[in-house]
Amino acid sequence: MSEYKNSKFQIRLPIILCIGIAAGILIGATFTDSPSVVKNDLSSNLQKFKEVLTLIDQNYVDTVNTDKLVDDAITHMLSELDPHSAYIPASEVKRANEDLKGNFEGIGIEFNIFQDTIVVVTPLSGGPSESVGVMSGDKIIKIDGEDVAGVGFTNRDVQTHLKGEKGTEVLVTVKRKGKKEPIDFNIIRDKIPQQSVDASYMIDDETGYIKVNRFSATTYEEFLLSLKKLKKDGMKRLVLDLQGNPGGYMNHAIRMVDEFLPDKQKIVYTKGKQSRFDMEANSENKGEFEKGDLIVLVNEGSASASEIVTGALQDNDRALVVGRRTFGKGLVQSPMDLSDGSEMRLTISRYYTPSGRSIQKPYDDLDDYGKDMLDRYNHGEFFSADSIHFNDSLKFETKHGRAVYGGGGIMPDFFVPLDTTHTSPYLNRLFTSNSVQEYTFKYVGMNKAKLEAMDYQDFIKNFQVTDPMLSDLAATGKANGVKPNLPEMERMKDLFKLHVKAQIARQVWGNDGFYPIFNQTNEVLKQAVKLFDEAEKLERTKM
Repeated sequence: MSEYKNSKFQIRLPIILCIGIAAGILIGATFTDSPSVVKNDLSSNLQKFKEVLTLIDQNYVDTVNTDKLVDDAITHMLSELDPHSAYIPASEVKRANEDLKGNFEGIGIEFNIFQDTIVVVTPLSGGPSESVGVMSGDKIIKIDGEDVAGVGFTNRDVQTHLKGEKGTEVLVTVKRKGKKEPIDFNIIRDKIPQQSVDASYMIDDETGYIKVNRFSATTYEEFLLSLKKLKKDGMKRLVLDLQGNPGGYMNHAIRMVDEFLPDKQKIVYTKGKQSRFDMEANSENKGEFEKGDLIVLVNEGSASASEIVTGALQDNDRALVVGRRTFGKGLVQSPMDLSDGSEMRLTISRYYTPSGRSIQKPYDDLDDYGKDMLDRYNHGEFFSADSIHFNDSLKFETKHGRAVYGGGGIMPDFFVPLDTTHTSPYLNRLFTSNSVQEYTFKYVGMNKAKLEAMDYQDFIKNFQVTDPMLSDLAATGKANGVKPNLPEMERMKDLFKLHVKAQIARQVWGNDGFYPIFNQTNEVLKQAVKLFDEAEKLERTKM
């Protein structure tokens, strides 16, 4: 089967970032393997373009960068086709594809920037930084002899300097607490795995939870390991969280669905101008979770491969879908390598759910397409299902006769409005200024022995974020330029304490420690666990 692809992890508060969501999905599209380029009789148009470029280069009054002119022309050409065909310059191809490969090449640290200084949050286990002795809390002050502290380094700057080809060497100089002199580390870069399954844990004695942040080259294997582990832990029913998942490789989405469906059930099919782009995928292997209640969580940030999974499970009446309407991307792109190392991602087909739905939203007006998320918010769709209207001509039926609609995303079976009670402008500013991360990092560093001696369940039940801790957080924010808003902090004290506790847990126990606490703010999940009776009804309707 051809491999298709749709479009580091940081928790954000539930603030509406419509433009950011849309941009992320527009950049990360659905791809299939590169086909050979179809040769048409385009000689006259090619000759015209060559003539214009030559005349500009020879006669224009100023010096011209013809490489940039060509890149801009290609970008504009593709923008006239659809929102997801795109051109990636050679200098950006590697970065653009890293998230989907499931790994990158670098020194293997999780870092943050506190007060204009790069701080090692943790060296990744088994990575090159850990092996040479880099420690949590080390402050990186030089990279290859260049000062990087107090000079305005951004996250992108850090990645540019520390990522690099496997086997290459970088000199990192750190300042370590308790050491008078800086320490130099010669680090040999290596492949560093990236996880696409953020968390998997038991919500209660029989309910499992798996959150998938994208569909990369390692997603299916990560997902399958999580599924098997939860089954050993006694899981009888599952919540699959695809909220905010912008997509990834289609074949990994197909393999995931196959774990839930019996043999010979349709999962997805595609249609293109050429028959070689037509494909139909059906379940074919014995799945790990073909029986057992299943709920899928989605929202407006769930796109492409996420919608393939959701549509297949909904149309086959295998899962109850809970949340808000998905993004609405039903186009498939093929990555085509160009001679200079650049890449064109060209739309070559549409995909359809088992019932025959195309969930691609209209894109006649590309400006409107880009503003769709903001428009949904402004007319109230995030808060009321009644504001959503589907065209009856795009009505389809699931396997057992439930009505579903195409033409613009997947509508959940149970709508959950956006919860604005878990937002605080002051808390948002503390997060965006890195003040929450900085405070909790320092707190864990000062209390590491006590925290690591605790059992996680003991931490969940008994650890309390105190008022003095919140005062210290406010002071950290003030030092980072965030004006204290103590009345708001007092009014929403429980929310502030929950997020501080979740961030502390993440630093000690990772994402599996973070999410059980953070998900107390996840209203879609909280509503979903109350709906397993409805999910069970789907199981009972099977023939």
